[in-house]
Amino acid sequence: MSANKDDGAIIVLSSPSGAGKTTLVKKIAQHNNFTVSISHTTRSPRTNEIDGKDYFFISKVKFDNLIKNNEFLEHAEVFKNFYGSTKKFVIENLNQGKNVIFDIDWQGTEQIKEKKLKYKLITVFILPPSKKELFERLSNRDMKDKLIVEQRMKQFDHDILKWKNYDFVVINDNLQACYEKILYLIECSINNKKLNYDKKQIENHINNLI
Repeated sequence: MSANKDDGAIIVLSSPSGAGKTTLVKKIAQHNNFTVSISHTTRSPRTNEIDGKDYFFISKVKFDNLIKNNEFLEHAEVFKNFYGSTKKFVIENLNQGKNVIFDIDWQGTEQIKEKKLKYKLITVFILPPSKKELFERLSNRDMKDKLIVEQRMKQFDHDILKWKNYDFVVINDNLQACYEKILYLIECSINNKKLNYDKKQIENHINNLI
């Protein structure tokens, strides 16, 4: 089944924890033709998060029921919490011509790819400028819990290896520049335009991070 030219595209943003994907997703979603797929999660809200806007915060029992009823397009366990995106919301918006953005990890991205949906799929992996910068961002965000920061830094070495499975990799060393770059890549991909993308620079940056 091929995509209708009026259908929206699926845009996936993934990154190691702390590289800034959630902020970027919110920024991109301010454009008229974009909407965010709000994930369901079993984790507790952070102080600045609102139920139904940032996530749907639900119990593990409710999450398991959604899995049983085959309501998820993708779901994954991340740092002992569960996250999932429901099909109904996503498909309805795509059919209305909206581009749906996902703020998910590599596990969820692989599941969406495997579904082979009829919609255009654009995947973007976001990297921090350095490990030092990532550590500082995580420490500021999770300052109450040094153990969480250590876990996320360990996970970083594993997550970064998934970059090869994405269409594009973007370095978030400046939020505005990174945001503009992602919009440019999305626009070129949706409209099948020739784009300027330096894979060699990305590979060099990844070698430095590893």
